[in-house]
Amino acid sequence: MDIISLFFIFIAVEIFESNWQKSDTLHGVIYNNYAIYKKSILLFFLLNLSFIYSIFLVIYLQNNSFLMLSIVGIKFLDISLKLSIIKKIEENINIEDILPNVKMTFLFRYMNALIYPLTFILSANYFNL
Repeated sequence: MDIISLFFIFIAVEIFESNWQKSDTLHGVIYNNYAIYKKSILLFFLLNLSFIYSIFLVIYLQNNSFLMLSIVGIKFLDISLKLSIIKKIEENINIEDILPNVKMTFLFRYMNALIYPLTFILSANYFNL
C-alpha cells in the first residue's frame, strides 16, 4: 500500500477517534472516555484506534524513525493519562481538582487529524526532505 493511502487512512482514524470522544468541554471528553471504559477496557483500547494504527504503521513500514516513534509515544502517553484520570474518577476524586474544564473548539477537537498524519508523512520521508 502506498504512503498516500496510509496517510488518508490515518486521517480517517483520527477523525473517527475525535468524533466518538466529541464534547463541548475537556471534562466531557474525559467522561465520554470513562463511559466507554466502564463498559469494557478492551473496548476502550479498541476505540483508541489511532494508537493501534500507529503501531501497525511502525511494523508494516518498518519505520522506526524519531517522528514515527514520537507519534506512538504521544499516543501511549495520551491513553495513560486518560486511564490515570479515569482511575481518579473511580476513586471519587473531583475532576475539577485534576484538570481545568477547557472549552473544546472545532480546531482544538480536530487538531489531531492534522498533526499526527502530517507527522507520519514527514516520518515516511514522502517529500524527500
